[in-house]
Amino acid sequence: MADVRLENLTKVFGDVKAVDNLDLYINDREFLTLLGPSGCGKTTTMRLVAGLEVPTQGNVYIGGKLVNDLPPRLRDVAMVFQSYALYPHMTAYDNISFPLRMRKYPKDKIREKVTATAQLLEIEGLLDRKPKQLSGGQQQRVALGRAIVREPQIFLMDEPLSNLDAKLRLHMRAELKRIQKRIGITTIYVTHDQVEALTMSDRIALMKAGVIQQLGTTDEIYNHPTNLFVAGFVGSPPMNFLPCSFQEENGNAVLDAGAFKLDVTDLKDAIKSGATSSELTLGVRPEDIMVLREGASTDIEATVYVVEPLGSEVLINLQVGGEIVKAKAPPGVMPKTDDKVYLAFNMDRIHLFDRTDKAVI
Repeated sequence: MADVRLENLTKVFGDVKAVDNLDLYINDREFLTLLGPSGCGKTTTMRLVAGLEVPTQGNVYIGGKLVNDLPPRLRDVAMVFQSYALYPHMTAYDNISFPLRMRKYPKDKIREKVTATAQLLEIEGLLDRKPKQLSGGQQQRVALGRAIVREPQIFLMDEPLSNLDAKLRLHMRAELKRIQKRIGITTIYVTHDQVEALTMSDRIALMKAGVIQQLGTTDEIYNHPTNLFVAGFVGSPPMNFLPCSFQEENGNAVLDAGAFKLDVTDLKDAIKSGATSSELTLGVRPEDIMVLREGASTDIEATVYVVEPLGSEVLINLQVGGEIVKAKAPPGVMPKTDDKVYLAFNMDRIHLFDRTDKAVI
């Protein structure tokens, strides 16, 4: 197994800088996800590790060895793609064994390794079938088997679950995580799906325009976003953002959002030390807003805009001044459109960003 180090890595295509001076260290046996919107540079970064792209500048190290000049076949990495890329004329057994046959393994050794891999992936009974006789999930397991069987130093996975239906994708997320932990191979996983990233990863590198915006665990990314982009990208529905200004009144402090004022006296010192100006953006996640029929004087008046029942919960869209705020509520809370309600924020979980988009608290 091996660690991966990317050092000042840059890749330019014409006038487009796909990867911009990226530094990243991936621990041995770690499951790291490159997450971000289309065009953010995550797939290009993975292709640079694989050797499918040549860096414009910077270095790629695998297991402490500089591999910039090594072709893909000598980097000891295995890739699993969005399209399974199985040979349609070969059985599952032959597809899985293909990289071993190319390396001239003895037949008995090939059978031993394919059998062990099939048992790990629970596809022992499918080895004589061709890809057209397999479901999408079964084809995905065969593609994984072909990567696993050669015991590479690094797994590179480029949106491998995106072609599966929602139920199967949910199942395969858990299976991929279980398999990766069991075999302990360093894995770089590329996706635009935040749920995949949050549920599967040891750490997430969230990218935008070729730059890592934040690198951290699921908890760090979700609960302590470093800027507005991270806060808005992760979370479904996304975090609510409300422009406001920080004001001090008679020793107290408030956030003035126009339609309401929020007392932040307890956070005054932290805000003053972290903010670059008094103009801020208040961030609060939908699950951190309580919707009340009757409110106290400190609660925020709102009008129900639309209600979206989701079975296990209710998503309530609320009009607060000129802004639409989304709140999650238990299924028993079912106000009607145009009802007047009151909102209470969980003050332990609010976020503040200054006008440079950096997190203040």
